[in-house]
Amino acid sequence: MAESTSGVWVAHGAAGVAGMIRGSEDGYSVTMAGADEAVGTYPTMDVAKAALHAAMPAGSDWPRFEQH
Repeated sequence: MAESTSGVWVAHGAAGVAGMIRGSEDGYSVTMAGADEAVGTYPTMDVAKAALHAAMPAGSDWPRFEQH
């Protein structure tokens, strides 16, 4: 089954919402909680999830992602 490229996924970490991933035809844009600008746009959801996790504070557990 192909993964949908449209939608919004919210990442939840130990301290609450860590950020979100927005899917579009251009890829998956990662925006951290409280930020105005995206960290970047990535070609796959897996790469976007890894980029969001990498932008979290060092030592953070892998966040839980929920599609909205």
